[in-house]
Amino acid sequence: MKNILKVATMSLLGASYLFAGSAPTTYPSGEVGKIVKLGEDIVANTDTHPLTKDLVENKLQCKSCHLVGSDGKVGTADGISSWIGTAAAFPAWSKREKTVQTLQDRSNNCFMRSMNGKRPIIDSEASVAIAAYITWLSTDMPIKMNEKGPWSAHNTKLYPKGVKHFKAIQKKATHANYVAGQEVYKTKCASCHGVNGEGIVGAFPPLWGKDASGKWLSYNTGAGMSKLDKAAAWVKSNMPLSQGGSLADQEVADVVLYMNAQPRADFDLQKMLLPKEEMGYYNSKVLEEKHTVRSNFKSLGLDIDTIRGDNLIK
Repeated sequence: MKNILKVATMSLLGASYLFAGSAPTTYPSGEVGKIVKLGEDIVANTDTHPLTKDLVENKLQCKSCHLVGSDGKVGTADGISSWIGTAAAFPAWSKREKTVQTLQDRSNNCFMRSMNGKRPIIDSEASVAIAAYITWLSTDMPIKMNEKGPWSAHNTKLYPKGVKHFKAIQKKATHANYVAGQEVYKTKCASCHGVNGEGIVGAFPPLWGKDASGKWLSYNTGAGMSKLDKAAAWVKSNMPLSQGGSLADQEVADVVLYMNAQPRADFDLQKMLLPKEEMGYYNSKVLEEKHTVRSNFKSLGLDIDTIRGDNLIK
């Protein structure tokens, strides 16, 4: 009955929302089951878990983007960023790193961007545990390595097309869209994510800003969510929570424009990597990468000052 209701919902919300599947009903036995459960704990409590808290420099967890599904498991919600089937797509090509990436490469790199922190050491307990949990979610899924990008079959149906669609919309953005996005945020986002993007502790993640000590609360400018087209594809598919696909495309584009025009931490790849003697081999041919709010807007031909109507972003 639950799946029938999901299919009915999908027909109303459109192609941005597809049924991804559910987690297995049982854990593996023995030590494998223990490491899967450890990974599940880490992805739910990434910024406070003993194995990962020192690698996270904001107030996000893996579940902030890889949403909890109706089965109560992190990464099983039906929109873009579901982990169902993800492990079956790896090793996969990454245009960003210009290498074929493993699942551990992919999840570890999120710490540098979405978590604004340090990349875990490959094959550390935390790295293996996260990969084990994501792999468990792909139980019985056919293996089909992805030559196009590091996405599951489910997300490949939604993500590249969504990014291309919203890139065309965002390239036309003006200050009027920023103002409209601010209004969308006030009416449809602020009740969960806070008037100033600060989130609600223990309930909803922060989207921008700093805490009282001056520490950044959310993702940096190297994260996929900091990109106007990528973030819009994600928001269209997932937000408002449990109502993915319900916002009009222009509403999505505008609110993402407003959200990502706010100040946030710059990204400098070299500063996010642990010392080489500690980190070991880094599987990427791209070793220099920097982003700012200004450069992210410029990549789509937009001037942040014109969009905002002021000179706040430097």
